[in-house]
Amino acid sequence: MITRMWRGWTAEANADAYERFLRAELFPEVAKLPGFLGARILRRPVEGEEEFVTLVTFESLDAVRAFAGEDYETPVIEPEARRLLSRYEDRAVHYATVDFSP
Repeated sequence: MITRMWRGWTAEANADAYERFLRAELFPEVAKLPGFLGARILRRPVEGEEEFVTLVTFESLDAVRAFAGEDYETPVIEPEARRLLSRYEDRAVHYATVDFSP
């Protein structure tokens, strides 16, 4: 299992719209891809902006490539996200993932 982590920031005024975009548009489309296991959105206010961390879990790096392409560390930024984000990281990072739940 692989978790893809990426961060982006919005102006405070765009934060709710960006979260809605992720929940209602982007992640439902990504969920249609084989190997998608789930996504989490982390959000917090930081110095006049809202920071978002997205954690998207896939079965394998092949499933990540199906989403992001061969250069899978390059972020996938849809036009609506570009409109709402004020800045973002230029690379996504990937972690082997082990879950634990009591």
